[in-house]
Amino acid sequence: MQNPISPVYRKIQVNERAKVWYREAGSRNKPTILLLHGYPTSSNMFRNLIPLIATHFHVVSPDLPGFGFTTVDEDYTYTFDNLATTIFHFVKSIGLSKYIVYLFDYGSPVGLRLALKDPSAVLGLIIQNGNAYEEGLDDRFWGPLKDYWRSDQQNPLFLDQLKSFVKDSKNITCQYYDGVSNPEIVDPSGYTLDIALMARPNQSDIQVKLFYDYKNNVTMYTEFQEFFRSCDIPVLIVWGKNDVIFTVAGAEAYKRDLKNVTLRFYDTGHFALETHVTEIAHEIIQAFGSSTLPDAES
Repeated sequence: MQNPISPVYRKIQVNERAKVWYREAGSRNKPTILLLHGYPTSSNMFRNLIPLIATHFHVVSPDLPGFGFTTVDEDYTYTFDNLATTIFHFVKSIGLSKYIVYLFDYGSPVGLRLALKDPSAVLGLIIQNGNAYEEGLDDRFWGPLKDYWRSDQQNPLFLDQLKSFVKDSKNITCQYYDGVSNPEIVDPSGYTLDIALMARPNQSDIQVKLFYDYKNNVTMYTEFQEFFRSCDIPVLIVWGKNDVIFTVAGAEAYKRDLKNVTLRFYDTGHFALETHVTEIAHEIIQAFGSSTLPDAES
């Protein structure tokens, strides 16, 4: 593999509501990959992947509102529709017109909303433990949230429990270690940063709002699946098979609707990049780096 290209770190005002912090690396003459992170992390989850692929791609990774170093005004409403709108304005603000989207966890409903808004912009998908099918929602994790969705959003029982969940650092570290056969290879700097950022004021309120709004992602699954059936873009699925948040069944379900799909499983959990970044980088380069993507200029 060629020498890595180090990212630069920038912040841009994308509209009157948000300043988006992002990482960028590689040449704009190469196809762009838009990397979208999930809960409870930030673009930092791609810190090891970016140098491995930036010689082959132009890579951009923003922090979603409510995460990392992106800032929004005090009246910002935390819904997945608004997160997607902010990122839609972000890609326009930095001049991206065509891109491959890397979908992980919360990044999946955000990125798929981008695809619905502007399907011609999406040249391909990389899906890593990011769900779009109800069978992928394992009740071991999602059962309490499904109960919350059937309740009133201000139900104090659920609010107190979920705020405590956000504040408990063990609920962050376990996402990095569950399903990992060799925990010694997990870099603690990733979850240590997540814990610090989640400890900021109002974070539990923000995250509980997104927990409740996640039900609207589930209602959009049929729209996402229709996009899969209608598109003819290459899709690479790289999935930690021991994930109890988004299960193997959710990964397999994509094959029902996608025409041009490659599926790879890894013996790891939710944060597969922490343990298998080299393998995943290789798959990305194999799937997209050697092919000529139509209208790939950014």
